[in-house]
Amino acid sequence: MSNKDAHFEKTKSHMIVTLAIWFFFSIVVFMFGESLNSASFLGYPLAYYMTAQGSLAAFIILIFWMSGKQEDIDEEFGFGEREDD
Repeated sequence: MSNKDAHFEKTKSHMIVTLAIWFFFSIVVFMFGESLNSASFLGYPLAYYMTAQGSLAAFIILIFWMSGKQEDIDEEFGFGEREDD
């Protein structure tokens, strides 16, 4: 397997994990919203909190994690854009 193919395979698996996490926080959490409302967080029903704050925070964390991990993958296979001083 060439370096380019190995880079693509690792990037593809990273993308699948990222999309699975995104799917969980954008779809699955809200499918169980009614049962989540039995619990509360900071005085608000948990489904409301996950809609208003939790998912947004998860998406922001996911973006930074995804870009950092992809940069590490690129560096590992020699496709990084960092300049050595």
